Amino acid sequence: MVTDNSARIDASTPPRSIAPAPTVASLAEDVALLNELEPEAARLYDRHAKVAQEWFPHDYIPYRLGRDFDREPWTPDQPRLSGVARTSFEVNLLTEDNLPSYHRLVHGMFGAGDGAWINWIGRWTAEEGRHAIVLRDYLTVTRNLDPVALERGRMTQLQQGYDRSTIDTLRGLAYVAFQELATRISHRNTGRFSQDPVADRIMSRIAADENLHMVFYRDILGAALKIQPSRAVQAIVAEVLAFEMPGNGIPGFLRKAAAIAKAGIYDIRIHRDDVLMPIINHWRIFELTGLDAAAEEARKRLAEHLDKLEQVAKKFEEKMALAGSTDRMVRAG
Repeated sequence: MVTDNSARIDASTPPRSIAPAPTVASLAEDVALLNELEPEAARLYDRHAKVAQEWFPHDYIPYRLGRDFDREPWTPDQPRLSGVARTSFEVNLLTEDNLPSYHRLVHGMFGAGDGAWINWIGRWTAEEGRHAIVLRDYLTVTRNLDPVALERGRMTQLQQGYDRSTIDTLRGLAYVAFQELATRISHRNTGRFSQDPVADRIMSRIAADENLHMVFYRDILGAALKIQPSRAVQAIVAEVLAFEMPGNGIPGFLRKAAAIAKAGIYDIRIHRDDVLMPIINHWRIFELTGLDAAAEEARKRLAEHLDKLEQVAKKFEEKMALAGSTDRMVRAG
């Protein structure tokens, strides 16, 4: 198990939380908070429904390229995408495959009752379900990945599942806000890196969904910050410190994530500057006043962690620049 936070992030890794299970008191607090937030959740759901675009996976697939696998089995020479692009597509797809686990966890955090929260969870789950469909269809029809390996990977992912040791509402909201933005960026950059217009269009479409999901979670936690600022700040900091992507259960994930980071698809610089900082700044975490001592201490740890990530990002960039310079010298020689 990797225990160093910077290593987890550099490996492009959402988390198996290190927090203890919630107490009866915290569960009661969560129920009260969810009830208080319900009107805002309803408003944000209605806003989402007005701007979300209906789309159909089959419209994005070049079926004209399809051939029967019984007549022409898959072979390693058939993919047109680069090795790193294939790796990133594989990680993104197998991560999306674990939707049943994510639905169970999100339902456990927000799913009580029959109002706005459960309506949102149903909508979110239905929209997320399209992502694995369109990704698998694209990769199968274009033969960019071995369909047998993909199916075996899906079976492994779903049997292993994804879990957390806590269903604390505020930590859950913090996690999904960061995770949705991280996923949006990973998908979008994968499409660009593929140099395939079809793949790029697919990943751009998925990224648009992920962005709207992030905005819902970001804004509902923003509302929670006004109600319980100290508790919310502590939850946000805990998730930043423990954050790792949900694909970390994929066989060979650290190796694959390292390749993705080296390609610039998702690395520690992107994680710090494009995922953490925009949401932290949106919430004005460092401008909040009236926090209790525990929240102030958490905010101090957050600042220290962001500084640490900055230093790790610089070292990684220097390492990559040196490697690039060495490669150019070798080619010139």
